[in-house]
Amino acid sequence: MDKDFIFMTDDSCDLPRQWLSDKNIPVIQLSYSIDGVSYRAYDRTPTEFYDSLREGKMPVTAQLNPEQVREFMLPFLSAGKDVLYAAFSSGLSGSCGSAMMAAKDLSEEYPDRTITVVDSLAASMGQGLLVYKLQKLREGGASMQEMAKWAEENRDLVVHIFTVDDLMHLHRGGRVSKLSAVAGSMLGIKPVLHLDVDGKLKVIDKARGRKGSLTALAAKAKECVGNAANDFFMISHADSEADAKTVADIVGRELGIKDYMINYIGPVIGSHTGLGCIALFMMGEKKKP
Repeated sequence: MDKDFIFMTDDSCDLPRQWLSDKNIPVIQLSYSIDGVSYRAYDRTPTEFYDSLREGKMPVTAQLNPEQVREFMLPFLSAGKDVLYAAFSSGLSGSCGSAMMAAKDLSEEYPDRTITVVDSLAASMGQGLLVYKLQKLREGGASMQEMAKWAEENRDLVVHIFTVDDLMHLHRGGRVSKLSAVAGSMLGIKPVLHLDVDGKLKVIDKARGRKGSLTALAAKAKECVGNAANDFFMISHADSEADAKTVADIVGRELGIKDYMINYIGPVIGSHTGLGCIALFMMGEKKKP
């Protein structure tokens, strides 16, 4: 049983920092800047970050570069450890590509070490759910190779369903046209989105009002889950914990799943979703469309 490896991820997984620490999972932090000041993801609390958005600040995010990944992995390789890295979706960021470039270069320097970068094709606690499942496998004795194989075979089954409260924020991120954003905001239309098989955002439904969008999350998730066995789900939120708990109650009632984890959407993803985003994650029966 191969235990001599490091299993790592990045902060886009949005898992609680304490959980990651307890499981000894190292985390590479992406960065963002506000008013010309650069921060790493964990430099400020979620409340501090979202208060900046309330003040009208517009964060600018930056993907990882190969040198950052190299510097992060190097101490583990120097200590004789292999590395498995579950990375933020390549469909949303170039960070995964940077990690693969770094892994290639490091493999030449450390030919006796194995460095595997898995593109999660997931984001926020969708990536987090994949990390959670992989950690369970490791605790059950799975090897690094077995974990990587499982991730590649199951990443398309991670259901991502989410809604945003501010269409104008999506417009600023290039996700919807200005006309759609203005019209939708005036009519109280809330989009329901998911991540497709390429790890990119796609609008799959529209709901009237906030309450309607929260109900739609569970309904759409139920469609995607089908007959898949789920005893656990995750919800991330952009400083809207009460709404996240409302969705958890609906999922418990409609899908019969009682065990879950709720956490904040981190600043890197929160910079693009804006305040009020609620995202629901679980395993589905079939591949994402």
